[in-house]
Amino acid sequence: MYAALVAALVAYTAVAGTGCKAAIQGSGSSFLYPQMEVWVERFREAEPGVVINYNPTGSGTGQNQFLQGVVDFAGSDPPLKRADWERLRGRVVQVPVILGAVAVVYNIPGLRGHLNLSGEVLAGIYLGRVRYWDDPSIRALNPGVELPHREIVAVHRSDSSGTTNVFTLFLHKSAPSLWPEGLVGKSIEWPVDSTGRGVGGKGNQGVAEQVRQNPYSVGYVEYNYAVKTGLSYAWIVNREGVSVPPSRETVLAAAEAALASLPSSPLDDWSGAFQAIVYAPGRESYPIASFSFLILRTHYPDPAKARALSSFLHWLATRGYDYVIEGYAPVPPAIRSMIDEAARIVGGGG
Repeated sequence: MYAALVAALVAYTAVAGTGCKAAIQGSGSSFLYPQMEVWVERFREAEPGVVINYNPTGSGTGQNQFLQGVVDFAGSDPPLKRADWERLRGRVVQVPVILGAVAVVYNIPGLRGHLNLSGEVLAGIYLGRVRYWDDPSIRALNPGVELPHREIVAVHRSDSSGTTNVFTLFLHKSAPSLWPEGLVGKSIEWPVDSTGRGVGGKGNQGVAEQVRQNPYSVGYVEYNYAVKTGLSYAWIVNREGVSVPPSRETVLAAAEAALASLPSSPLDDWSGAFQAIVYAPGRESYPIASFSFLILRTHYPDPAKARALSSFLHWLATRGYDYVIEGYAPVPPAIRSMIDEAARIVGGGG
């Protein structure tokens, strides 16, 4: 299935009754890929003349390939930077199409029940200051839980990653006095590495394998990946001081809380979207929630591609959220309306 989506473009056939046919190439977010894989299959049932190939190259590569004209659309966890949006104002549309989360996974042999962690504790761990699992700051969040006096192995991404961007933004917003803004980004120098207790892993798979192989370790992966691999994940203290697990409901609660701070049009600047949803207010909000975006052009020289992409966006807004897989959450209705507006723009409706 994976190979079919990332292979070279294949021949296409006409859609009976509509005559719509096109071959579309996209690339970008690996976080988006499992959900996009399902959407592409379902959409082909509705529009068999449209072939959509999506290559999970990573958000940064996807944006670069889109900006260079290599692909027809990009999938990206972060939207375009404001400077790129300003340069392309009126020529691009951006819409968040799915919600997800960063799960904090751990390997503590013999631990019963779930583990509660906060941004302050996680910042301390990744700074190298919180050394043992029975540190008073961790015990305070987990009364009655038997925590071992064992050193914590802090696992992080070794590659540039939108997941790291979301996780480090959460650390800064939840513990600004501990985690400076200079340590927020897709790739950073992890202070814990200087203590010898930091370990890097490439991609979600690499982090998961390091956590699995290292008893008494902690790491962060996309929630969908944690669900698929069966790793234990922590409940995280949110802005209201409530410890909540990542789930469809808590991620959607974070998105609903962020709506008032989001743009009202797919033509607008969305560069502040992560600031709005990460560590969002609300007792039910999961604090490390995130969006994943589709980025498209407002005009395509090939009318068939424009019609096909417009059709896909409209299908997504009206039917696609019937097929959301475990580990993700659908975007709220207000954002679905913007996806439909993007469909109209891309299709030539102005």
